Amino acid sequence: MLSWDDYALISTQDDAAATPEGTPMADTVLYEVHDGLATITLNRPEAMNALSIAAKVALREAVQEAATDDAVRAVLLTAAGDRAFCVGQDLKEHIGLLVADREAGTGQTMTTVREHYNPVVRALTGMPKPVVAGVNGVAAGAGFGFALAADYRVVADTATFNTSFAGVALTADSGVSWTLPRVVGPGRAADLLLFPRSVKAQEAYELGIANRVVPAAELRAEAEKTARALADGPTVAYAALKEAMAYGFTHSLAETLEKEDELQARAGASEDHAIAVQAFVNKEKPKYLGR
Repeated sequence: MLSWDDYALISTQDDAAATPEGTPMADTVLYEVHDGLATITLNRPEAMNALSIAAKVALREAVQEAATDDAVRAVLLTAAGDRAFCVGQDLKEHIGLLVADREAGTGQTMTTVREHYNPVVRALTGMPKPVVAGVNGVAAGAGFGFALAADYRVVADTATFNTSFAGVALTADSGVSWTLPRVVGPGRAADLLLFPRSVKAQEAYELGIANRVVPAAELRAEAEKTARALADGPTVAYAALKEAMAYGFTHSLAETLEKEDELQARAGASEDHAIAVQAFVNKEKPKYLGR
């Protein structure tokens, strides 16, 4: 068991000192938009894409930008390198913050859940556009949570998933206590949360965590292909489907039927629906407008 003095010693030996929120750190997250597809890339491969404060701020801003930009029709969330998608909290930085927090008595260390993780997950799950996670390696802790917050997960055959939280004496965050039981069922979720372990890609597919498993060398291309297909698709309908599924999780069948009626009326009145019907009659491929 490490004492606080041990934590302090480790912290002083760490080259990656804590970075105050708002302090720029170049390229911790990359963001680009091309023909309606926003690509968000976690870009700390040397640290297994661990979430430093700077990275969390940049990720929050990128996801919120994608959510509110009308030019964005779909989002791809992925990461640089081939070792990790995201291993969650940067524990080296976290140790330094714990030591500083203990000395100052401020109790501010764990505010990152409210300030960073929650806004990211709300934006990913709530944006009216499809989100694809291209999981290129280890997804642990909050990294697992962000992958689960996506609507569709394309996973490298070398990737693994680990809840990790209980392993460092923490409870779930980044929405995992909500998303994981809905993906794998409450019994399996309890197993993965109480007894953290690495879930390999094939098992992740069998559990429903991975929608597709592809060779690692093809991950980026396949994830982009999937996200591009969604960006070019009937995004009004996708938004309605996303809303309907979220609604159905917490409402009765009768209430969900009413919601489906409301959403179907909206989708049926869209230009995309008219385009789809006309293309079907003409035996052509529809070119959707997203409205």
